[in-house]
Amino acid sequence: MAINRRDFLKFSAGAGLMATAGAPPAQAAPRRQLSPDAVGILYDATLCIGCMSCMVNCKKANAEPGGALYHKETAGTIPFEYPAGDPIYDAPLQLSDKTLCLIKAYRADEPPEGTEPNQPLSFIKQHCLHCLEPACVSVCPVAALQKQPDTGIVTYNKNRCFGCRYCQIACPFGIPAYEWSKASPSVVKCQLCNHRYAQGGYSACCESCPTGASLFGKVTDLREEAKRRLGLKPGDTYAYPVKRIDGNERTEQVVKRYVDHVYGLEEAGGTQYLFLAGVEFDKLGFNPKITNQIYPDFTWDYVSHVPALIGTLLVAGTVTRIVTQKLEKKKHDVGKGDAS
Repeated sequence: MAINRRDFLKFSAGAGLMATAGAPPAQAAPRRQLSPDAVGILYDATLCIGCMSCMVNCKKANAEPGGALYHKETAGTIPFEYPAGDPIYDAPLQLSDKTLCLIKAYRADEPPEGTEPNQPLSFIKQHCLHCLEPACVSVCPVAALQKQPDTGIVTYNKNRCFGCRYCQIACPFGIPAYEWSKASPSVVKCQLCNHRYAQGGYSACCESCPTGASLFGKVTDLREEAKRRLGLKPGDTYAYPVKRIDGNERTEQVVKRYVDHVYGLEEAGGTQYLFLAGVEFDKLGFNPKITNQIYPDFTWDYVSHVPALIGTLLVAGTVTRIVTQKLEKKKHDVGKGDAS
């Protein structure tokens, strides 16, 4: 059952009064087990050529009804971000309320011998990692953000959201964006093309990737594929799956050197978006302070007090409003008496 904003305020007030009256503290939810049907993406930076077709297809697919970028105010338009004075190319600099998927290039300060100056050594693709234990879900007081029990996709329901933006603060990867410019704003993040998956499709970024750098599939299969690639010998050839791991399309590529690590297997408690690269991950923009700690463990102690805080504020606001109304009425009655 959906909770609208008015219902949320009523619930919060009641929950707050219960908490302040000595109700027993809530306990953190038990750890989730990865569903065998959970889906995700394996991104292999050694295969990425920086064509940005994933970015284009992502915006096109998600600007359709049901997509994470669809909005009634801008229905029928794709939210491109043009640089100032050059309204030709979509050129976002970071993830935003108009960009869910972003390709960036890493360039070495001192390129290795034999390479051209400022030659890109690696690309990296940024979007929501769909954590196994998402901090954004744990801090949302109205369950606007939810982790789907079957696919594991972290989805967003605008009708529940009341704009607290706790999710932005809690996310260790800094993913959720907010529509500051809209009259009826939403939180915006990649939802792994959940609207397409429900219709038998899959993530638009993987569907358009020509090299197999972005590969869609079940997380269990993607983990096995990632570990298999780490065992490959640089210089050999390998038939890399393209678009989706359970498909028939393959591409023969020379294996490049991998950093011996699958990012996302353990970070932040594990994610459904996995990364392979030939460059150290901290050089690709990943925060080295993100550990294997499950982040809701950090946020729960604070969030468990939110209903009480909101309830207290609502009670205080109600009392203030009643007093104000009485003072205004008294002032009005006095003025009416003077006039007579």
